[in-house]
Amino acid sequence: MTSGVCPYPFEPSALAVDPKYVEMREEGLTRVRLPFGGEAWVATRYEDVRSVLCDRRLMRSLTVGKDAPRGTEAIESENSIITMDPPEHSRLRRLVAAAFTPKRVELLRPRIQELADRLIDRMIEQGPPVDLVPAFSIPLPITALCELLGVPRADHDQVHTWTDTMLMLSGDAAGHTEIMTAQRELWGYIAGLVAQRRQTPTDDLIGALVRARDDEGRLTEGELIDLSGGILAVGHETTANHISNLLYTLLTNPDQLARLRAEPELMPSAVEELLRFVPLGASASFAHIAAEDVEIAGQLVRKGEAVFADPDAANRDAAVFDRPEELDLARRPNHHVGFGHGPHHCLGAQMARLELQTALAALLGRFPDLALAVDPAEVTWQSGRRQRGPVRLPLTWTTALPAR
Repeated sequence: MTSGVCPYPFEPSALAVDPKYVEMREEGLTRVRLPFGGEAWVATRYEDVRSVLCDRRLMRSLTVGKDAPRGTEAIESENSIITMDPPEHSRLRRLVAAAFTPKRVELLRPRIQELADRLIDRMIEQGPPVDLVPAFSIPLPITALCELLGVPRADHDQVHTWTDTMLMLSGDAAGHTEIMTAQRELWGYIAGLVAQRRQTPTDDLIGALVRARDDEGRLTEGELIDLSGGILAVGHETTANHISNLLYTLLTNPDQLARLRAEPELMPSAVEELLRFVPLGASASFAHIAAEDVEIAGQLVRKGEAVFADPDAANRDAAVFDRPEELDLARRPNHHVGFGHGPHHCLGAQMARLELQTALAALLGRFPDLALAVDPAEVTWQSGRRQRGPVRLPLTWTTALPAR
């Protein structure tokens, strides 16, 4: 791999981290070739990843409207908070940050617990085996997030259909058209919700953004719609995949599962360790374009060149994490970069933590002998997606307990 330019990202294999990352961390920055837009540098060491994500000389906004290196065919929109740099990024982030503070998110715990217990009740009524993906992993986060934004319950399934399509990786013109059609329809749907709130104001997040747009002029109409759609698309799909991913990892690591059952107070640190240990991305993240010559890890990145930061590789860096290839649910400290770092640190990280902690605690608490209903090798994994996750996760049990 040290000779020539290697294709990137690597083909994901279930929830494994590609061993090539070990060589890449030894090299420092590695030259790679993306599916679209040409070649770039990728940082894999923990400190280098954090540096790339914080360096103001490396700008996401310089990818907008350009054929920059990327993992998908779509070229990013100028209205997207994901491709903005400060101060524009900071302006939009402040508008929604109050909804995702630890204190505000904690107020959602009883409702998320209620949703989890209700879904588990339905699983019990159905009886084993049950596929966790449609029965629990998808409806829990989409319901919680849609309620936060103010999306009517009757539309949750349609919203999921749109966002599920948007996270596909298009390999041809037909796939690209399908993705862009889904985004256009979701954006149009959100525009309809915005219009409703102008007629009848609400206290949900979309209502708050409408007031920030109309009364305070703090964002444009395009930014309002793109921000709401982005929160919906990325927010619930990420958590939905990771509920299944994290539970699969626990069920296939019986020693760690037994420890968590014996010490349920470990759940917060267990979720952090699982976020470090279990890779989520199946595609390249977002390119940062050098606005001037920058030296990273001893490598000169010239003005105009693209750099990617790979958190999955950084989270296995032995220079930072003791025994990085081992799952240790009591690991402390654990400053993983599973939620990113710097200005673009995941806005919904606190809500994702709460949902993952609640979901895993509810499933393990209600099903004392929860197990996979198939051999682990028989679990099929999504392909052609931006994120990793099982297509189906059949579960079984013999004992089910009532909600507390």
